[in-house]
Parts: sequence; structure tokens; C-alpha cells
Amino acid sequence: MYTGFLHLHSLLRWVLLIFLLIMIYRAFTGRSSGRAFSDQDRKLSLFTMISAHLQLVLGFAMYFMNDTISMALSDMAATMKDGVLRFLAVEHVLTMVIGIVLITIGHIKAKKASTDHAKFTAILVFYLIGLILIVSRIPWPFMEVGEGRGWL
Repeated sequence: MYTGFLHLHSLLRWVLLIFLLIMIYRAFTGRSSGRAFSDQDRKLSLFTMISAHLQLVLGFAMYFMNDTISMALSDMAATMKDGVLRFLAVEHVLTMVIGIVLITIGHIKAKKASTDHAKFTAILVFYLIGLILIVSRIPWPFMEVGEGRGWL
């Protein structure tokens, strides 16, 4: 079951990254051109937030099913000295939670904003910071922690 969740989590990362890139682009162009915040923008923002939350739920399920994480959490002093364990047990999960919280805040601020410019600005700022955080802590195949995992 863990392997299935890992594959799904890895595949859905691309969905989230694509949604984030699309929304950041739409927010930037909408803000600079002065175009109206459309229903399509609202729906894409919502789908981006939903895909981020789905990733979070899958990630937490895997986090608590993983024996390596359980072992790492039982001896945090040793975990903090091991770069790979620290990445998996602390850095990855903490940074992803912060990134997803920022995406959620951006969506809520855009929803409550009274002008189109403010909606686009909220999405642009919060989604961009969320994207940077998320991309920085994905265990990519070229990183030590992601060796052998592949791109999907």
C-alpha cells in the first residue's frame, strides 16, 4: 500500500506543479494587463489548492506509515545528524506544509479581495512563494535523498 501511495504522490506532484505554474502565469498576465478575474481563474485557483491539499493528505498518510520515519522520530538527535533522514523526517514535511498553507492563504485572500488586481496579486505572491518552497524540498532524482526514485 505504501508503494502505491508513493507512486500516486510522485505522479500528483506534477499535477500540482503544472497547476501552480499555470496560475502564476495567469496571475502575472492578468495583473499586468488589467484583465478581469474570470470564473476560469477562480476554478483553476480552487483546483490548484485542492491538488495541494490532496498531496498533503497523501504525504501525511505515507509519513505515518513509513517505518524509517517512525524510527527517525524516536531518536531526533541522530536524525538531525543524518542529512537524508533529516530531509525526510523534518525538512520535506515542514516545508511542504508551509508551502501548502501559503497556497491556501493566497486562494482565500484572492477569494475575499474586492478588486481583480488584488485577486491576481494575492495569487501571484502566495502561489509563487509556495511554489519556490515546494520545489526546493521535493526529493528530486539528482539529489542524494531522491536517488533511484526516478522522475515519476
